[in-house]
Amino acid sequence: MAAVAAVAARRRRSGAGLVLACFGVCLGVTLAVDRSNFKTCEESSFCKRQRSIRPGLSPYRALLDSLQLGPDALTVRLINEVTKAVLVLELQGLQKNMTRIRIDELEPRRPRYRVSDVLVADPPTSRLSVSGRDENSVELTVAEGPYKIILTARPFRLDLLEDRSLLLSVNARGLLDFEHQRAPRVPFSDKVSLTLGSIWDKIKNLFSRQGSKDPAEGGGAQPEEAPGDGDKPEETQGKAEKDEPGAWEETFKTHSDSKPYGPTSVGLDFSLPGMEHVYGIPEHADNLRLKVTEGGEPYRLYNLDVFQYELYNPMALYGSVPVLLAHSSHRDLGIFWLNAAETWVDISSNTAGKTLFGKMLDYLQGSGETPQTDVRWMSESGIIDVFLLLGPSAFDVFRQYASLTGTQALPPLFSLGYHQSRWNYRDEADVLEVDQGFDDHNLPCDVIWLDIEHADGKRYFTWDPSRFPQPLTMLEHLASKRRKLVAIVDPHIKVDSGYRVHEELQSRGLYVKTRDGSDYEGWCWPGAAGYPDFTNPTMRAWWANMFSFDNYEVRQPLLYPHLSFPPHLLEAISLSRPP
Repeated sequence: MAAVAAVAARRRRSGAGLVLACFGVCLGVTLAVDRSNFKTCEESSFCKRQRSIRPGLSPYRALLDSLQLGPDALTVRLINEVTKAVLVLELQGLQKNMTRIRIDELEPRRPRYRVSDVLVADPPTSRLSVSGRDENSVELTVAEGPYKIILTARPFRLDLLEDRSLLLSVNARGLLDFEHQRAPRVPFSDKVSLTLGSIWDKIKNLFSRQGSKDPAEGGGAQPEEAPGDGDKPEETQGKAEKDEPGAWEETFKTHSDSKPYGPTSVGLDFSLPGMEHVYGIPEHADNLRLKVTEGGEPYRLYNLDVFQYELYNPMALYGSVPVLLAHSSHRDLGIFWLNAAETWVDISSNTAGKTLFGKMLDYLQGSGETPQTDVRWMSESGIIDVFLLLGPSAFDVFRQYASLTGTQALPPLFSLGYHQSRWNYRDEADVLEVDQGFDDHNLPCDVIWLDIEHADGKRYFTWDPSRFPQPLTMLEHLASKRRKLVAIVDPHIKVDSGYRVHEELQSRGLYVKTRDGSDYEGWCWPGAAGYPDFTNPTMRAWWANMFSFDNYEVRQPLLYPHLSFPPHLLEAISLSRPP
């Protein structure tokens, strides 16, 4: 009997284990991120195009005859010998062991976007001088530090050296790709109309000349206006370039993104000899040390609110900081890619896949291969603007980065304590009950946070009159215990004709616009929502003023607003911006 009971017990445990395992699998499936809401590189047309370019000889050549050396920068033209597009390279030596590289179109159809409001000031330069030259290269010396820059013309390449040691190479793998703006395409129906109209105009002009001989009466032939180069349709400007799917318009789920000037992505590679460890480019739920991405997905920089994100995955998350740190036992370097557009970063290494034993074997056998990491940046638009932070220590790299973008303000002392935050508190009584609970259990608490439900109908800068009828009394009660209250304010504003904040934003024209000039309307927690245009300095000043005591309902020194910057919409998160 005992044996039978033991067998039965084992079966029960086995059955229970099976049930728990099944439950765990189902729970994992239920809680997994919905990947269909987020683009992969293959679904991003510019990433797919950039990644299709394989390492090899670059089509770009530096036109050394165009080189100009000024007190603050060197400029030289680059030409794509396939498309004949001409770019301009601006190279600056900077103080504190930094170098800046900017590449833009020589004559863009319209100015390409350059990131503003990030650098605290124009960084002070360190003069460049020509210290050597031959028919295919120029050697430059940086006044500050033992650095030299070798500019190779064909194929275009930059090499940075400290004394005789190579620190970093730019475009060594030939992956520079700068998609230049193109003339708007002319639809087939418009082509037919233009052709017929041109024929009809010529017929009218012919009969007009025959019917009148006096130019003063309007019968003379008048010279036709030549359209400006920027207005010519694509077919009149020479051989059309190959159009790949998504070049002029792409769709993700139900959202379409049109590109009236065609594809304008940029990409560039950097080679780091002697480096096996690279870090940075947050935010990703991955190892501290960045992994090689060849054969998989690149790291994506694109602000997203990913619910139930996966671990050890290069998917984009809430924030994006385009700074990479390369480390070796001898030196640290940094790359700061100043581009605000969606960006993907590929990482490769000649030591990828080698075990520690394999590396030791290479060393014992006298292998001459130097470990090297290659980093490739690919952005959807804008220009190439990159800072090379030459260290030499990790501390120096971060000091150099901070000198460009500024240092963080010291936080208030109370912010270092315990913050109680959840979604959501039903009303004032609920808040006070939680507050009392900390006292009853003798637990420290410095701050209580309120989510959107505290507002009147999810209208920020307001209080719900039924659930939070006496916010000032609640604030004073918390303050009597030296506690603070934080209320959330998100920059998606409820579209409501009776809402003062919305009406003022709309009347002042401070919302993000669609391509036809109308206010862009998305969907978020309040429902239909407008998005303040924070690239507009007037908008930023207006928004800051909204937090004054006069504009914020019951705004007191006891209340701290929390400005959340949600990058998401509830529908098709990956296309949360207007086309």
